[in-house]
Amino acid sequence: MAKFIKSIILIVAVFALGSIFYDYGKGWYNIYQEEYKGTTSTVGEDVVIEVPEGAAAKTIAKTLKEKGLIHFERAFLKRYQESGYRIQSGTYTLNTGMSTLDMIITMSPVIEADEKIDTLVIPEGFTIEQIAARCEKQGICTAQEFLNAVNSVTTEDFPYLADVPAGANVKYRLQGYIFPATYDIYEYTTAESLVKWMLETFENNYTMDLQARAEELVYNSYEVVTMASIIEREAKIEEERSIIAGVINNRLNAGMPLQMCPTVLYPLTDGMYDQSKVYYEDLELDSPYNTYKYEGLPVGPICNPGLACINAVLYPQEHGYYYYHIDNEEEGTHIFTETYEEHVDTQIIGGPNGIPEDEVDNY
Repeated sequence: MAKFIKSIILIVAVFALGSIFYDYGKGWYNIYQEEYKGTTSTVGEDVVIEVPEGAAAKTIAKTLKEKGLIHFERAFLKRYQESGYRIQSGTYTLNTGMSTLDMIITMSPVIEADEKIDTLVIPEGFTIEQIAARCEKQGICTAQEFLNAVNSVTTEDFPYLADVPAGANVKYRLQGYIFPATYDIYEYTTAESLVKWMLETFENNYTMDLQARAEELVYNSYEVVTMASIIEREAKIEEERSIIAGVINNRLNAGMPLQMCPTVLYPLTDGMYDQSKVYYEDLELDSPYNTYKYEGLPVGPICNPGLACINAVLYPQEHGYYYYHIDNEEEGTHIFTETYEEHVDTQIIGGPNGIPEDEVDNY
């Protein structure tokens, strides 16, 4: 009987403890959701914060938490990434009763006197070198000023740049992170402010959900943008992006060299991609980007990929393809095959629509 009573007491205690933990967890979940999506503001205490020039979103979230304005940095970051606002440097008075959206709006002032004087369009697949040239052509800044600004950014400004391997023999550490988009240009726009805006745009688009998916695949941001940059230069139509991502995975998993032409063209053209064809003699180019000469991924990104190619890396197609080559050059479609024999058999060498014998057609 005593054992029975003890069992009953134990069961009651477990249920009671479980209820406490449930209520506790539910309470924190509600706070998280309120910070992520809530719109209600109440009366609290004013808190003055300083947002330094070029501060990353993660740095701002950390400051807000340290000042007691938020509980969850992740909730704030997700809301900021989805809000469409752009936090500006400055000194702001926030309130502990504010919703996170009101905080974001307060730190994203719109200066009515600002007038757009130009627009800079950065297409998917552009390199830092091409962007610098376009900036100079449009009179926004000189190419060298843009490149100097690129080289001046540190991991302190944008912590995700710590994913770039120390000592990596790359041309530009920021290659892959300059996000393709349309940027409005103002009188006060400088090369430095433009580069930081582009990096903030990457940060806003590479959301917490995408980062979580990358962690699930055991990729860091540098590996993601490196693979996405190859896909960006290889895939011409939307449907093939995830297929090419699958080919990259298959070849890497099999220990095969990637042998992808854009990884030769990037160093061969000094980042300008003003040569469209790769010839067999080009494959001997001694560059850490050249995946015909060196196994694995190139030393770093070969351009700046857009969101679609980043998604292709994170959600690749699973298939048995290891090879592909151009099918219709005008449309940009490819033929994908599982074996080298099929790869060779499906190519027309020297025919009316064929490939010149000294020209490489994918691999």
